[in-house]
Parts: sequence; C-alpha cells; structure tokens
Amino acid sequence: MLRYLPLIVLLGVVIYALIDCATTKKEDAKHLPKIVWLLLIVLFPLLGSIGWLIAGRNRRRLPPGGSGGGTGGGRRSTWVAPDDNPEFLKKLGDENAKGDEGKSDDGDDESDGDGDGKRDGDPREK
Repeated sequence: MLRYLPLIVLLGVVIYALIDCATTKKEDAKHLPKIVWLLLIVLFPLLGSIGWLIAGRNRRRLPPGGSGGGTGGGRRSTWVAPDDNPEFLKKLGDENAKGDEGKSDDGDDESDGDGDGKRDGDPREK
C-alpha cells in the first residue's frame, strides 16, 4: 500500500490543479493563457500541476484587516457566522416578533405548566 502513496499524492495534486485552473477566471491566469495551462497539466501532470500552483494563478490576498477591499459599503466579502451577521440577527428578530403576534393573549403566563414553574412534559424531568 505504501508504494502507491506517491501515485495517489500525484493524482490528488493533478486533480486539484485541474479543477483550480478550470474554475479560475481567464484574467487571473498569469504568464500563459488558461487553455495552455490546462494542456500543460494534462500533458505533463507533475510539471504542469506544480507550475500552475506556483506561478500560474494570480492569487489575491486579503489585507491585514481581512475585510477584503475596504469599500466601506457595509458588506463583507468573507463568510460570517450567523451569530455575527447583523442581517441574520435582524431576520431572526423579525421572525420572533411575528411568532409572538400569533399567540393568544389570555393573561395566563404559565399556561404550559401546573404552577410549579416547570413545563409539563419536559423531557429533562424524566
């Protein structure tokens, strides 16, 4: 099994380079046209893949702030977790407000329980 490891690693690098090259925009390919890079990767897998990964693509790096451009438009260019995303939190608050409007207001705050402060049928009780 160990003798197949270099072949598996080479195959992985070639597949990664092919997908990366194929999904890269035409204007981001450096030194050669994108179709030439694809041909190099297919015809010379080791050299073509390493060449593409090292010198073939114009890799854009985010500035130290990580905001990706700093346009000041309030939109982030990177993925944001839902609990840090103000748009998601606003939407969640709106949904909660709609849910509160649909409840009947009969004045009984503890309609789910028997007065002991716990909900009936709470699975944590059992």
